[in-house]
Amino acid sequence: MRYIDAGTPLVVVAGKEYGTGSSRDWAAKGTMLLGVKGVIAESFERIHRSNLVGMGILPLVFGEGWDRAKLGLNGTETFDIVGLGNDLKPRQALTLKVTRANGEVVEAPLVCRIDTLDELEYYKNGGILHYVLRRIASGQA
Repeated sequence: MRYIDAGTPLVVVAGKEYGTGSSRDWAAKGTMLLGVKGVIAESFERIHRSNLVGMGILPLVFGEGWDRAKLGLNGTETFDIVGLGNDLKPRQALTLKVTRANGEVVEAPLVCRIDTLDELEYYKNGGILHYVLRRIASGQA
């Protein structure tokens, strides 16, 4: 709650097949309600990845040869996603910048797992509900 109050975006760092057993949309909705803006995983369960995008949460996977263990994370780090911007594209290469408590910085490659232009529109609008409401309000639906 302190991070939400401070406006600090949260990320989840996960292992393989993130979301397995939780592909219902409520699993992604709970993540969104906790203030999570992105999930960095080794891989995603297919439906859950799609549901994350539908909730406006950015799914990211580690690049080849990288995972959370190789980064040696201990929970004191801060994270920056380098390369995010208005020109984001499906499957775009990005960089994870990890800053350790002692100031050391480690970088690792990421791949954006927004897979289609439609998903990109949902994400840019904060999720599918916001996308649909904006289309209705503009008379495009």
